[in-house]
Amino acid sequence: MKIFHSVSALRGDLNKDRLKGFRVGFVPTMGNLHDGHLALLKQAKQSNDVVVCSIFVNALQFSLNEDWDKYPRTYQSDCEKLRNAGCNYLFHPDDIEMYPNGLDTQSRVICPTMTDVLCGASRPGHFEGVTTVVSKLFNIVQPDEAIFGIKDYQQLAVIRRMVEDLCMPIQVTSAPIHREADGLAMSSRNRYITDEERPKVIVLKDALDWIASQIKIGNRNFSELEKAAAEQVEAAGFNVDYLTCSNSKTLDLAANDDSEITILGAIFTESARLIDNVSLSGS
Repeated sequence: MKIFHSVSALRGDLNKDRLKGFRVGFVPTMGNLHDGHLALLKQAKQSNDVVVCSIFVNALQFSLNEDWDKYPRTYQSDCEKLRNAGCNYLFHPDDIEMYPNGLDTQSRVICPTMTDVLCGASRPGHFEGVTTVVSKLFNIVQPDEAIFGIKDYQQLAVIRRMVEDLCMPIQVTSAPIHREADGLAMSSRNRYITDEERPKVIVLKDALDWIASQIKIGNRNFSELEKAAAEQVEAAGFNVDYLTCSNSKTLDLAANDDSEITILGAIFTESARLIDNVSLSGS
């Protein structure tokens, strides 16, 4: 695995690969890699000749009261995991390489839809930071395909919309949620969960599954389902950010005649914010 810290060096090698006719896959991450990230890499390797992974903890997508400064940085172990997984190139820039003119004057990419609801409602400015850094990374790597996990469903939807609106010649591919043995969605922030909380946090997945089961048998009273599911989460001792039935493409509140519905949830533990989702087709 070759490691690059500069845009020009990475582009130089990728230009040589493209001259050979190689197809380039890309997996952007913030590091602290787990099996879910490695599954994205494995999927990218199946359809591409060269796979690039990036590690960059993007300050632009963190609010002032969030955990940018304490976000886990595990560079050495991440490198070992990527080597073992067969990653070809790692792009690991610093803040100056990514934002040479500083964050305050950085040009921004704004997606005006789908970014002020769900996670966007409780994390103002988050998705502006995401679309800005992802568009920069796309311009740097210029991949044929980029792989994103479905766990961050809203992020996936926003990036797909950005790529469509800006006519980026990139195939955005989703990858299934990678879960722990009990069903908890893998996340770099799971390390914030306390030992006491750990057996209980599966209540988020259980609540989403319960809503899905109700919709499958014809219950379309979405607001009542969301309320009842929130009560399940609160009974387990956690605060609810949102539990929402949404149109899978637009993320608008689900309508009675929607056939593609995604149920999204976010809850707060003592020190973590956990997200998950379940999608229904032909419901």
